[in-house]
Amino acid sequence: MASDADDLLEQLNLERRRVDVAVADHTVREVVRMVREGEMNAAPVYQRKFRWKAEDESRLIESLMLGLPVPSVFVAANSDFSLEVVDGLQRVSTLVHFLEPRPEDLEKIGRSAPLALTGMDKLKKLEGLGFSRLPEGVQRYFGRLGLRVTTLTDKSDPNVRFQLFERLNRGAVALSPQEVRTVVYRGAFLELLKELAERDTFRDLVKLQQSQEEDGTRAELVLKFFAYLERFDAYDGRVTEFLNEFAAQNADASAPDIDRWRSLFDASVEAVASATGTPFLRADYHSTPLNQVEAALVAAGRLIAAGSHRRTRRLRPQDRDLSVRLSG
Repeated sequence: MASDADDLLEQLNLERRRVDVAVADHTVREVVRMVREGEMNAAPVYQRKFRWKAEDESRLIESLMLGLPVPSVFVAANSDFSLEVVDGLQRVSTLVHFLEPRPEDLEKIGRSAPLALTGMDKLKKLEGLGFSRLPEGVQRYFGRLGLRVTTLTDKSDPNVRFQLFERLNRGAVALSPQEVRTVVYRGAFLELLKELAERDTFRDLVKLQQSQEEDGTRAELVLKFFAYLERFDAYDGRVTEFLNEFAAQNADASAPDIDRWRSLFDASVEAVASATGTPFLRADYHSTPLNQVEAALVAAGRLIAAGSHRRTRRLRPQDRDLSVRLSG
């Protein structure tokens, strides 16, 4: 038992060392300023749209004015010291919506007009008022109210950042692993994935269900292509961890690697499209069977990378084995 307890403590201490956080109280006006100036990204690509109704927003404004506890906003720091909102998009967007929003602020959060408070429970004299109609003293008071911001610093292990994004964003609409990767492993490689995922030839080849068009599935297919192609020997069946590791290792890939991968992906897509037709479908499927198209693309990529695609249409034994293992 003592040994088990020691092992548990050792594991706990190890995992805690991988997490580095900072906690600070910012004024409401400072939070809005950071969003406006791009220092804090309130709607990064992984986030869902601003969904709160005016009643929800008004409830937050009233709670802040009354001094009631408001949950901390969680952000992650990037290497350039900018911040990504991990948890608190609705709260931060509400502040932007209320505190003298400019036209570009409204466009960013998908609103057409500043917030007018509604459904007030305690401060009924605020009903129907926007920030600009508040007495000047109340404006000062609200702007100086504090909001706690917890920051996961850029010193934290990338896997810890990934887990934090996943855990804090398990709400009514779950995030896909690729949506999380898009922020956690930002860099040249993730930009390449987004670029290639929108290629017309790739979109013609791969027909997705509507829900998959909005959850990063296309970009993850591109990531799988490169990861299986380059590091299949390290694949142990744990797909998410395997892809995370590859994305982290190549986040800041060099320009020559980016150019080589871009050319290889384009050639592989064209080869599969030429051999199978577009879109890539099975008779009993209305959308592309993803495991099978992954296997076909990776096999084509191997042949092209080896320079053998012009000499033979047959797969080598290791390519056939790869196709079988990927397609299940």
